This record gives sequence, C-alpha cells and structure tokens, in this order.
Amino acid sequence: MRWLALIFALSAGPLLAEEVDVELFLAVDVSRSMTPAELEIQRRGYAEALRSDDVIQAIEGGLIGAVAISYVEWAGQVSQREIVPWTIVRSRAEAEALADALTNRFNPSLRRTSISGALIFAANSIANNDITGLRRVIDISGDGPNNDGRPVTRARDAVLAQGITINGLPLMTRDGLNDRWHLEDLDAYYRNCVIGGPGAFAIPVLTWDQFALAVRRKLVLEISGRMPTGPQRATLIPAQYRGGDVTPYDCLIGEKIWERNRRYWEGP
Repeated sequence: MRWLALIFALSAGPLLAEEVDVELFLAVDVSRSMTPAELEIQRRGYAEALRSDDVIQAIEGGLIGAVAISYVEWAGQVSQREIVPWTIVRSRAEAEALADALTNRFNPSLRRTSISGALIFAANSIANNDITGLRRVIDISGDGPNNDGRPVTRARDAVLAQGITINGLPLMTRDGLNDRWHLEDLDAYYRNCVIGGPGAFAIPVLTWDQFALAVRRKLVLEISGRMPTGPQRATLIPAQYRGGDVTPYDCLIGEKIWERNRRYWEGP
C-alpha cells in the first residue's frame, strides 16, 4: 500500500503553490530611534487596519479573494524579526486572527537602520514562500534613511529586477530620538531612493495620530491594486525612480548623518 501511495503521489506531480491576489510583505521599522510607545502604536495601527471593514472588503473583493501577508520588524543590516510568518487571509476571521497575533506581545527596539537589509530580506522571503501572487509587494515603513549595510539604491534595484513593487510609509514625526538623526525631507528620500515598481507610492505620516488611518489606506490600495483618483490621489507620493534615471537627491544622506553623529551613539 505504501508503494501505491508513493506511485500516486509521483504521478500527481508537484503540489501547486497557493495562489493569492497579492503577496504583501510588511516591513516595519523598530530601530532604536523609535520609542516603546511608538513601537506599540505601529503594531496596534496595523492590527486596527486588518480588522477594518475597508481592508476586509478589499481582501474579499479580489480576483481570487485571498492575500498572503507576512509582518517582519527590522532595524540593522542583519536585524530582522519575524512576528507573523506568511499567512493566507481570505476572511474576516483570518484577518482578525492575524491582528491578534500582532498585539499579543510587544518586543523591544533593535539597533541601526538598514532599509537595504530589510528589502533584501523581504525579497528572499517572497522568493521562498511557496505562494504565487498575481502581484508581489514590499511595504516598508521607517523614521529615517538607510545608515547600515549596502546602499539603499543597490538593494532597491535588485528587488525591482525581480518584479517586486516597493511602497513606503515614511514616518516624519518629531517625538522619537533627538533631531540629530532627523531627516526633514524623508518623504523625498523615500520617493527618490526607496520605492519603485508598477504603481509604487508612499504615504507620509506627520503625526502619530495619523498612523492607523495611513496604514488602513495603504493596505486597501495594496490589496486592491487600484490607485485612487481626484483629491485622494494628490496625497500620495509616486515613485520618482523609473530605472536608469539619475536623480539629484543624495541617497547616501543617511550614511553621512551616521558618520557625522556616530560618536554620540557609540561613545568614545
């Protein structure tokens, strides 16, 4: 009987990967510039969005009616912490279970800021998740520019070459670590140096009370794959990078800020 079962399995061929409307990798900044309160706001903001009617309707209204989501917190080049592994979500109950997983515990911050490390980690995770999405999206949030690991543009270009879209959530609040590390035009940095791919966009967050709404809006757009029109579209930041373009923005600004201020972080 075991031989018959083996022959049947071989004749059936390899198992097909599960198909979804979108593979959505949520990469969330937990670098040390984030306060414990801000770390909790982020988790609760994503959980609130996943429980919302807007996000549930976007999931159920897709061509397939299913999405795959992974939630990973990141900081330095090799500091990535998987909070929720790849999970298929088809219904309100499954979305709420994922939301519960985000808020059942809270972890401390990690050191440094490597957007490039997070992008490469996310792309590798997408490549090895045994899921087939009609679209593949990395959604990365952060409160500062890249200052660790390879240059962010090299990582971005490698990810875009795999057909993965990168969207951003630049956190432009002023109540984290001191102004020494703050980048005033973080939204322009994301536009020119981080995001890219078909339909790529960023939604800046200026104050923490905007966070939950921004996350909900972002998830709806990413899951549905439809961009808004009219006044709502005006609040999105489209990607400046188009492949091969040379922009005047200094995409190594984060590394320069780090070198200028590292003595305050590392000590003598």
